[in-house]
Amino acid sequence: MTLKQLEAFYWAATLGTFAIAAERLHVTQSSLSKRIAELETGLAQALFDRTGQRATLTPAGQALLPHALQMLELEQTIRQGLDLDRAIGGPCRFGISELSATTWFPRFFGRMAREYPTLMLKPQVGLAKHLERLVERGELDVAVITGTITSADLDFLTVEQIEFTWMAAPSRLPKGTVLNASLFEDHPVIASTGDSGLTGALQSWAAAHSIQLREVMTCNSLTAILSMTVAGVGISFLPASYAAPLVKRKLLVELSSKIPMPRLNYYFIWRRDDTRRLVSVMRGIVAEEADFRVPNKLWMQ
Repeated sequence: MTLKQLEAFYWAATLGTFAIAAERLHVTQSSLSKRIAELETGLAQALFDRTGQRATLTPAGQALLPHALQMLELEQTIRQGLDLDRAIGGPCRFGISELSATTWFPRFFGRMAREYPTLMLKPQVGLAKHLERLVERGELDVAVITGTITSADLDFLTVEQIEFTWMAAPSRLPKGTVLNASLFEDHPVIASTGDSGLTGALQSWAAAHSIQLREVMTCNSLTAILSMTVAGVGISFLPASYAAPLVKRKLLVELSSKIPMPRLNYYFIWRRDDTRRLVSVMRGIVAEEADFRVPNKLWMQ
């Protein structure tokens, strides 16, 4: 019995498929299957029932699972005790939002390249709920998202709180316009789609203040929402600091409001059972580097 065999067994069991487990461990599916088969031979027990369309744990597999986790946690404890941070390497699949990708992530990427040159960051840009599902299934190692974390299999750390505000093009609403409920009767709202972490916050804010959004145009790109807002297509709910350069250039105006604007938390998320040193190192550096006030360099003129 080896740690690699136990690792292959544990992740195949918890992630649900051999294919996802193999991707998680950066090995081929045949290599992963071979490790599990060798473990079964050594124990003289079948750990998976392979008669159905999807392999499921046998009673022996269910009995082994908590022991496999203990062994993997012990390995990580030993590594941490020997301070093997510099040994961190290989691929790391990192989910981020468009806002992260265009603010703090480039600087974070550079720091990781300097401090951990053998680590290969593989960013995937997407919407919050989709990224959360990918981390839960083990298809991503970690992610930074906003919105409510719904999966009990995930743990999280708050890394930043962002102030949002309503904005419009000067051609649609003049500077100094005061936001009120009747304004939403006359102006369409350009908003993120349902998988975005911003959507729930917008809906909760509107419900809390008895505001009816008459017309909502949805979009899965923050850049597209900004572009349409600048074009005067509608008004939008945007990160105040992110849009500030466009306000300075008089392409957008911030709407005044007596209604309190929400602040949204951004979270670093990971699977609760992922005790790798990689995760704790990433968590610490993201907490230091995640600054959403960093301006988008493409807008700096």
